[in-house]
Amino acid sequence: MPLAPLEIAERLFAAIAAGDIDAVAALYHPDIVVWHNSDGMDQTAQDNLLILRWLSRNIGELRYEDIRCSETPAGFVQQHVVRGTAPNGTPIEVPACIVGTVESGKITRLDEYLDAAHTAPLRG
Repeated sequence: MPLAPLEIAERLFAAIAAGDIDAVAALYHPDIVVWHNSDGMDQTAQDNLLILRWLSRNIGELRYEDIRCSETPAGFVQQHVVRGTAPNGTPIEVPACIVGTVESGKITRLDEYLDAAHTAPLRG
């Protein structure tokens, strides 16, 4: 039996925070599309997993806090604040909203909304 959307969301963000990119990949449908409002571009699973791997290796104490997650007819919506420490020691605090589409227990689409200005510490 496939996992429920809220359980998938919980596992997804726990795996990202733990740097377990293989666990993230296991939750993704092979044809997942990941979209970010900051650049308007669609990413493939492979492209997104590369970015998540970089984030998990370069953000110290990466964690998701102030989580509010709700199931939707298509999957889930999660609001949270991503916190951690940039490579230069600067604290990071990025409020975000993720809209996830789930089909047959796999994530087929993620739409991420955030203010890119909050990611400035990662850019140097």
